[in-house]
Formats: sequence, structure tokens, C-alpha cells
Amino acid sequence: MPISGKIVLFVLACASIPAGVYGQSVSSSAGNRTPLKVAPRIAPAPTSEISFGYRLHTDGWSVYMDYGMMRTRETKDKDKFYNTHILQFELSEKKHPKQEKLTVQDMGGNTLGKYVFGKINNFYAVKGGYGYRKMIAGKPDPGSVSIHWTSVIGPSLGLLKPYYLNLDGLSGANGSIKYSDDTRPKFLNQQLIIGGAGFSKGLSEMKAIPGAHFKTMFHFDFAADKHTVLAVETGVDIEYYAEPIPILYNREAQSYFASLFMSVQFGKRW
Repeated sequence: MPISGKIVLFVLACASIPAGVYGQSVSSSAGNRTPLKVAPRIAPAPTSEISFGYRLHTDGWSVYMDYGMMRTRETKDKDKFYNTHILQFELSEKKHPKQEKLTVQDMGGNTLGKYVFGKINNFYAVKGGYGYRKMIAGKPDPGSVSIHWTSVIGPSLGLLKPYYLNLDGLSGANGSIKYSDDTRPKFLNQQLIIGGAGFSKGLSEMKAIPGAHFKTMFHFDFAADKHTVLAVETGVDIEYYAEPIPILYNREAQSYFASLFMSVQFGKRW
């Protein structure tokens, strides 16, 4: 073969080598390529909550609803519930610490009725309030317990309803009476009383008394996740009304009430 022909073959062979090597490199790189990882989607931090609860006071009971709004300047702390502003609505009943419920029975031991001896008024209160809850200890992580300090203040509307008793009259007919100077002898005569007249009796005579209330408490959050409210609260409740509130006939009427309480609260966040 002439020298010129050999040179041409050599050039063609050299030109084919880079193409083969490049092809192997691309194939190997494609085979060992690591798939890209997609970052998990992070759910938005809760900014609101609604919850319901029941409080047992040393002088009564109450049911309530809280609407909370989480507020913080630090974006990273929005889901930690450090700062929560609260709107609260509450319905409560006050009972005198000395009152006692009695049961009336007939000769055969059958229950005729129940009543509170000497009670002259039922006292209820409808309360609205604005409050603030701040975390002071613990971690707001799922499955852990965090401790918060909460204070609520606002107006209160007291509702005073006369307490009626059912009496066994001399003729055998039943009659209902409320306490007054004229009815006192019969109202306090346990031989005539056969029970309380029931909640509906006296509703038309209910009297509204304006007032204010303040409560401060520890809030223990046991929620299993950040979108659930499950808490226990314990604290002090103070109320003041524009007029003295008479509840028992032989006890001085008072304008202010102070009680200890414990409550259970549940709800959701979003």
C-alpha cells in the first residue's frame, strides 16, 4: 500500500477513538446518576385556634369558648404559640359556699324533690373578655407539655333570678313561692317544702346587673400535634358587680366574688 494510503487510514482510526471514548463516558455517567431529592412540603404554621372548655370553681361552674390568634414578630416562632391573643365568651353560675341541697322523701322513701334550703336567688353571669397567653416553660413540640401564663379581663353581665319552692298546701294542692318578707314563714318551713320549682320558674323576673371580671391562670398544653388544642388550666377568677348579690337569706349579699378554678379545654388550630 502506498504511504499516502496508510496515512489516510491512520487519521481515520485516530478520529474514531475520541467518539468511542466519549460515548462510554456519557453512558457511564448516565448509569450512575443520583436522582434529585424533592424537599418535603411543610404545612403552614397555625395562626388561629378555637376551643371549648368547662371550669369547676370553688363557688360554681362555667362553660366557655376561646378564639385565639397567634402573633409573633419572628416567622420561625409562628408555630410555637409563644404569643396568643384570646377572645373569650363564658357562661357561669355562682353558688354560695354554704348552700346545701336537700332531698324530700315521702313515707315510703320515694323522692318527691330536691331543693336548697334558704336559697333566695339563682345567680348567673354572661362574660366576655380579651386575654393574652404566653409560653413560659416547656417545648411546643408534638407529644410534649408546654406551660403558659394566661390573663383575661372584660365586662360581665350578672343575671339574678328568684328561686322558687314548691310547697304542700293545707288543702293538698301544690303552690310555688319565692322569698319575701311576707312569705318568709312558709319559705323556711321545711315541713311544707317538697322541692325546687325548676329552672323555668322565675325567668320572666330575671334582673340584669352589670359588672366586670378578671382571671389569671396557668395553661398546660398536652396536645399531640400542632393542630389540636388539649389543655388543663388552673387559676383565680375575680368578679365585681354594681349591686350586692343576695343568694342565701341568712348570708350577707356581696358585690364581689373570688374563686379558684380548674378547667379542661379542647379544640383545634389552623
